[in-house]
Amino acid sequence: NHAEEHTVAEFIEFCVNGRNDKSGEWTSKGVGKYLEGGKEAGGQLVDQRFCPRIVEGELRYNLVVDQLVGIIHKKPKEGGISAVGGTGSIYTYYGPDEKKFANLTNGFLKGDLNKIMPALGLPDEPIPLWWTTDFILASEVGTKPEDEKWIVGEFNCSCVGISKCLPAYCKDDTPNACYDDIPAEDKKEAARYGEAMGKVARDILDKRVTKVTAPPVRDGADQTCCSLM
Repeated sequence: NHAEEHTVAEFIEFCVNGRNDKSGEWTSKGVGKYLEGGKEAGGQLVDQRFCPRIVEGELRYNLVVDQLVGIIHKKPKEGGISAVGGTGSIYTYYGPDEKKFANLTNGFLKGDLNKIMPALGLPDEPIPLWWTTDFILASEVGTKPEDEKWIVGEFNCSCVGISKCLPAYCKDDTPNACYDDIPAEDKKEAARYGEAMGKVARDILDKRVTKVTAPPVRDGADQTCCSLM
């Protein structure tokens, strides 16, 4: 996560054809060529507006299916634009009922949540068990809270971490970090998340259990069969 400047022509060249004389010098770890192979190979670019108020931070909503379990305000370090963990960003934790974010929370949970999977072309797929949504404020400074517009920067549903466990994250400056480095209160909060996930997962499995059935006996044989779906 970093910033660099290029002309529009260099940007397009990098995205389509990758690193070459026309695309200029890039410090990004990526190789470009994002459309290579076409849609069938996963080639794509996401057209996403830039929200300059990202410097004020973004809100991460942690959810277990449709249950909001916590909100994190992630503010980039001074002069930065990335709020990713390990970049010096500052995390402030809030409960799911935090009043200052009530307008966004109600609009998302009661209005937009059930529209997400259909909008992704997956109307018959369930909402992920453990996932997050990152919101960036897109309104002008001074906008009334009830009129604010928030943009989803990204959805995370693959290998989502529990931020309360960050002290156990091994990095160059903390190579020996472990579970014991997590403060007691944060362990309790992480456990609460885990228990919420476990309960929902158990409910999902219980609903998939079908009744044990016995097929008709044929040719005098005593046959018993059961299935679990």
